[in-house]
Amino acid sequence: MGTTLYQRLGESAGIARLVDDVIAAHLANPIVKTRFENIKDLERTKKMATEFFCAGAGGPQAYTGKDMLAAHKGMNISEQEYLAVMDDIVGAMGKNQLDDGTKNEVVGILYSLKGHIIRV
Repeated sequence: MGTTLYQRLGESAGIARLVDDVIAAHLANPIVKTRFENIKDLERTKKMATEFFCAGAGGPQAYTGKDMLAAHKGMNISEQEYLAVMDDIVGAMGKNQLDDGTKNEVVGILYSLKGHIIRV
């Protein structure tokens, strides 16, 4: 297991594909779809999410967006919405045939950010 999380996620191209699948799942998820339908610049959101995943997974890209707390402040995101988004991410990782170890690592990282997302 000498590869980095970034490599296991398929590097920049794989992560961009994953983000596209995650956003598509969010737009189809009745629990969070309205939040994502109301985003004015969805392409920018995808770009920031791709940068965030790349940088967070050990890739060479710099993340140029807001930190998680600033990005979610005032949105009043519920525990249910957070879990729905996590489910969408896990589903997208399955669709992209990522192994369980990689999925668990991503879930662990995202779970560690929960306090910066829910009801901030």
